[in-house]
Amino acid sequence: MTVFALIIINKAGGLVYNRTFYEGGLNKISTNDLLVLAGTFHGVHAITSRLNPVKPPPPQPQPGQPAGLLTRPEPPSGLEVLESENFRLQCFNTMTGIKFLLFTDTTQANVDVTMRRVYEMYSDYVMKNPFYQLEMPIRCDMFDRKLSSYIREINNR
Repeated sequence: MTVFALIIINKAGGLVYNRTFYEGGLNKISTNDLLVLAGTFHGVHAITSRLNPVKPPPPQPQPGQPAGLLTRPEPPSGLEVLESENFRLQCFNTMTGIKFLLFTDTTQANVDVTMRRVYEMYSDYVMKNPFYQLEMPIRCDMFDRKLSSYIREINNR
């Protein structure tokens, strides 16, 4: 079970962070190709979030029966998982539009837990850094160190 790489895309589709953790897993691609990948994934995610099946309207309450609780519809999520025979791409989309793309082995378990932990580290070490500017490339040494340590722990299991 291996985590290969992490890519973070800002809400405009720009690449703000990329890191490879396991050199033998995926073919190495250039920085230009990573930028193209980030922009392409952003566009595909936007399109797939609009492709929702039409749900039937909720049934109307019968006269004399109490009205049911009003429920808010789930927001469309877009592309969440892309799996091939060699790797799995898991996307975690935050409420602010930041996308975390985690490339893992197809047998990697608990990827959603890993994604949540990476997001917590992002919140703690990047967003709380007074020198970080939103939407700009992430250059936070503490985030890099903590992330590397966490992923190394996962890859050595």
